[in-house]
This record gives sequence, structure tokens and C-alpha cells, in this order.
Amino acid sequence: MKSAFFLGCTIPVRAQNFEMATREVAKALGIELVDLPSAGCCGYPVRSVDAKRARLVAAAVLADAEAVSDSLLTICTACTGVLTETAHELSEDAELLTEVNEELAKVGKQYRGTVKVRHFARVLFEDVPPETITNKITVDLSNLRFACHYGCHYLKPHEAYKEFDSVENPQSLDKLVQLTGAQTVSYLGKKRCCGGACLAVDENLALAITKEKLDTIKKQKADGIVLICPFCSIMYDTNQKKIEKDFESVYSIPVLFYPQLLGLAFGMDPKNLGFQMNRVKTKELLDRIAQPVSS
Repeated sequence: MKSAFFLGCTIPVRAQNFEMATREVAKALGIELVDLPSAGCCGYPVRSVDAKRARLVAAAVLADAEAVSDSLLTICTACTGVLTETAHELSEDAELLTEVNEELAKVGKQYRGTVKVRHFARVLFEDVPPETITNKITVDLSNLRFACHYGCHYLKPHEAYKEFDSVENPQSLDKLVQLTGAQTVSYLGKKRCCGGACLAVDENLALAITKEKLDTIKKQKADGIVLICPFCSIMYDTNQKKIEKDFESVYSIPVLFYPQLLGLAFGMDPKNLGFQMNRVKTKELLDRIAQPVSS
């Protein structure tokens, strides 16, 4: 399996552990990731200000990806959303595709409309047989319980995503976590936003939204949170200590990217999965999974 690999802007700066774990897991599963050094931003930051310009920026990324593969793999859900919607729009509107290519030609690029954009978690869910994953598991995670957080951009808009999972009752991430041998917990407000969407406008409101879900997950006595978005990680992991201080609460809930959890199940070194970069300490969690699966 060969796919173009797009990191976006946030991950190289604030979520290198997500990238590290993804590359390790992809290699173990035989997924070849082809980097796109010439690719720029996905267009998300300017979308609400200039939709046309955002579409052109996204189309430029799609053109770069198309040069190496008909598959574009992403790990930022915001990037996934913009690129998926743009690919969907251009595949449905030949006139718009022509208009976009007239602009791309000015920078020596062309997009033919062949790229399929998918988040790494979706690729694992749709393309990798469950037994391929379970056959590589060497560490017993069955005593751990995780709360899955899907985020806002992983499943919506469902028309562009071809409804691969239910927007109202998502299960794909839960099933992927369960494949590792770990348990998942159900909790109130599972589909709610992390709060990151309004962080730049009203920090107190954003952190209060994050706190509400942390409170709920703590009541469920989950051992950690598993997510697939760097922005959500900023809210639950990076800002967890600030929330504890501002709201006089205590959580100490580890927050893992799904590839980190899967890598642990595969017996990979936590350092190679970027655990040293996780803000909420994971030592206690790691100490509980030191024993290999019985042969």
C-alpha cells in the first residue's frame, strides 16, 4: 500500500509524537508513506475568510499528492476535512475543476481529480484486515479502559466522507481501540467538540468545554483518552494542567493518539512512539502494560 502523506501545519510543530507513531505503525503494517515536501497549507485557516483561495490552496496539495499516488493519507482531521471536501467538490463539478486548474497552471500544477483523501485511522479501519492488526499484537492491553474522542472533522460533512461511519453513533475509533485488546468506555457527550474551535476567541469558554468532558471521563474511571486530532490533543493534553489550575480540579488523564496505542500493542518502544512528548505523564499507564502477551 502506497500513499502520499500530508502532515499539515500543526503536527510538525505541536504534535510530533503523532507523526512519529504514525510512521512506526505504518511501516509495521506495510503502508508506504510518500512525503510531499513541496506541499503547503491545506487552506483551513483562511477558509472562513476566503473560500475560493482556500479551495485553490487545497487543490495545490491534491495536485502534489496526485503526482505520486491516487491516495492521500492525512493525520490532522482539520486538513482531512478541507482536502476531502475540496476533492469532493472538484469531482462533482467539471467547470469548477477547469477554473481551479487555470489558477494552478500559474504555479505549474494541475489536478486531474483522481485523489482519494482519508485519515490514517480510516485507512486502518477500511483497508487493513482486523487479523493483520491482531496478529502483530505482542502486549496485553486488556486491563486498560479508554474513552474515545472523535472530534468534529473526522466524520463531517458526511456527504463528502461517503458516510463510512455513523455521525450520530460513531464506532470506528472504538473498534480500532478494541482491536488492540484494550476496552472502550461509553460516556455522555462523546460527540461534543473539544472546545478548540473557540480557543482564540474565548479561552475561558474553550477550557470550560474541555473540562466538561474531562469531568465525565473521570467519572467513568477511564485510564486515558484516545483521539486522532492534533487540535483536540492541544485541548485535552497540552491544556489539561491549565484546566486543573484554573478550575481547581485534578485529572491526570493520559491522552494518546491512536497510533501510539496501537504501537504499544505491537510492542514498540514508547520513545519511538513519542511518549516523551505527551504533556500528561504516561509512566503509570506504561507500567501497567509491561507484560507481553502469553504465548
